[in-house]
Amino acid sequence: MRSQNNIVAIASGKGGVGKTWLAIALARALAASGQRVLLFDGDLGLANIDVQLGLSPRHDIADILAGRVAAQDAVACHAQGFDILAGRSGNAALASLPETMLSALASIPALLADRYDTVLLDLAAGMDATMRRLASAAGAMLLVATGEPTSLTDAYAVLKRLARECPALEPAVVVNMAGSLAAGRATHATLARAAAQFLARRPPLAGIVRRDPAVPAAIRRQALVPANSLASEDATALANAWLAPSARRGKELHLAGG
Repeated sequence: MRSQNNIVAIASGKGGVGKTWLAIALARALAASGQRVLLFDGDLGLANIDVQLGLSPRHDIADILAGRVAAQDAVACHAQGFDILAGRSGNAALASLPETMLSALASIPALLADRYDTVLLDLAAGMDATMRRLASAAGAMLLVATGEPTSLTDAYAVLKRLARECPALEPAVVVNMAGSLAAGRATHATLARAAAQFLARRPPLAGIVRRDPAVPAAIRRQALVPANSLASEDATALANAWLAPSARRGKELHLAGG
């Protein structure tokens, strides 16, 4: 399957690092800049983009795979100007699809990509075979990690697996929930050193999002974080620096492996 450079997979080694929140924040930031954006919930079986946003979409990915609705007709529009293709939380069948259905799932982002400037593909934590297949549609990947040792260990495991099985997809790192910019740079340096030493790769730093109490408060309310909050401003800077069309063209060698 041909990957497309306007499809950006957002991955993490473990849960709890704020990956889905970041995907939502990036979607809002890109939409605010005038981009047409689709946020695709690829966290199969544990989908929660609609939950975090307090939405009840009429259709979801399961409806597409069952043939009940066409992909473009399952898309919902958020009031902040970006579109959402929801998953289905608690559906174990989506997390263990047979090969034919897995191929159909992996083709959905590419089917919709021509309608958008950017498709953000929110993957499940880890990088199992299903997630690697879904990520194969992407031309770029952001790997989200925090300074916690378990997060760094699991992020390194994702880098190792990608280096072996998806060598063309070289992620850039986003350090989330950093205590400071300096702490975020130190976290990235630790991960990058390990990757350089053992994988002969040094993933670039895409951006740092600082810890912000407004984030968990907004998630509890099923609402967006205020645009002027610290974390939102950091996410907007990340979107403008790495995901705007002009920035993406300049960084394709880093994000898409050449």
